[in-house]
Amino acid sequence: MPKFDYLVIGSGVAGLTYALKVAKRFPDKTLAMVTKSHETESNTKYAQGGMAVVLDKVSDSYQQHIQDTLVAGDGLCDEEVVRFVVNEAPDRLKELIDWGTKFDKGKQGKYDLGKEGGHSAHRIVHHKDITGFEIQRALLEQVHECPNVSVFAHHFAVDLITEHHLDVELVDKSRTCFGAYVLDEKTKKIETYKAKITMLASGGIGHVYQNTTNPQIATGDGIAMAYRAQAHVKHMEFVQFHPTALYESERKGQNFLISEAVRGFGALLRDKKGEPFMQKYDDREELASRDIVSRAIDFEMKKSGDEYVYLDCRHLDLVAFEKHFPNILNKCKSIGIDLSKDMIPVVPAAHYVCGGVEVNIHGQSRVKNLFVCGETSCTGLHGANRLASNSLLEALVYAHRSYLKSVEIFDQIDDNPPEPPAWSEKGTMHPKELILITHNRKEVQAIMSNYVGIIRSTERLNRASKRLKLIIEETEVLYKKTKISPQLSELRNLITVANLIIQQSLNRDENKGGFYRTD
Repeated sequence: MPKFDYLVIGSGVAGLTYALKVAKRFPDKTLAMVTKSHETESNTKYAQGGMAVVLDKVSDSYQQHIQDTLVAGDGLCDEEVVRFVVNEAPDRLKELIDWGTKFDKGKQGKYDLGKEGGHSAHRIVHHKDITGFEIQRALLEQVHECPNVSVFAHHFAVDLITEHHLDVELVDKSRTCFGAYVLDEKTKKIETYKAKITMLASGGIGHVYQNTTNPQIATGDGIAMAYRAQAHVKHMEFVQFHPTALYESERKGQNFLISEAVRGFGALLRDKKGEPFMQKYDDREELASRDIVSRAIDFEMKKSGDEYVYLDCRHLDLVAFEKHFPNILNKCKSIGIDLSKDMIPVVPAAHYVCGGVEVNIHGQSRVKNLFVCGETSCTGLHGANRLASNSLLEALVYAHRSYLKSVEIFDQIDDNPPEPPAWSEKGTMHPKELILITHNRKEVQAIMSNYVGIIRSTERLNRASKRLKLIIEETEVLYKKTKISPQLSELRNLITVANLIIQQSLNRDENKGGFYRTD
């Protein structure tokens, strides 16, 4: 039974930052990081745009960034959270730079600040169009230099361990996290990872939909595990669809992202006839917030019957474009798109969930000793709609605050908690056919894409709820009699997340930000 002082689930910017800070502060404490794929595979890796931080105090200010965030969140942001996240941004940026992260600079040596939809000023620091990849590279290098950190790749967290696994009574009706049950994908054994403090930073939920910008790992595992452990999950109805994912007719699942910064750079949206249309929906046109742009594209596609619209870059300085967006340019070239002559076919795709596990200002969930950070959490920063490039910033700020609180409470935690039992698979067997799992997964994704997409209705949501209920019942029967596999656990987690999105969509009676119901 592996025993650690700290357990981190996930290897994106949130988990890495937290692990690095804890490991450096407590070189005598042990820390385990489990990640279900390779250590470099996370939503962070695919974050193109950058990180919002106020550096130019002449044409920008903290108050402007705060106001832009509040406007994007459409009245549902926690203003206290917005203020401290924005104000702490420069300190968190300095740490990244000190750890070796490289951000692009202009000719005079100042940081090249980008501008994205919803921002009133240039304030996005970036590394070309692979900012997340660069941040993760630097953080991983730092983590690997910490001898007290053990990274377990291809280890799948199945469930958080709380009192419901132990023969003990609850105190104050609130649960405590004692670690997690983790499946070693090589040995196929589920091991008990005990820890005094657990950080849940396992990313988003994109693959609950058919088309998403997220990597294959984004199946809502952390949110589902926390929900089963009786953490409070909120605002799941606010799923942000990125307006401009590359449309490829033969590609399903993860869609290549065309960064919002491309529109900030001057690219224009056009319909299949080549006509602009954003002026009909918002005075900011292409630089409107993501919810508005996504709904506009969705409406244009429904009106015309087309499967995509175009993003026009033909009028831009392509030499400067290549310097800023080399990854996007190379991707377009690889599928035969010449940006000097051709427009890019784009379609909205599931991108980011603004809700998640509710946490306080220190990253603590309702479950004792369970911290939650990054996209898995709901901090109050985003409200009903995330402002572009605030997510990397949020992860860094909350990883720091969670670290500080972890230091404060560590010695108050019992060193000898009850021993959790070993995971039992008595009476289960290996599935004869994986088709049952893959079929149900595809069915969940189809239900969500068809009925719970950018624009929803009560009728469609009720239909989705009814159809999902049968899949829930089938999967629970399968779960009880089948040996655990990553595929089965992911399916169960996707179903939990889908149900949360549907039920919380039905409960919301007002259109806000990324949530839009016709009735």
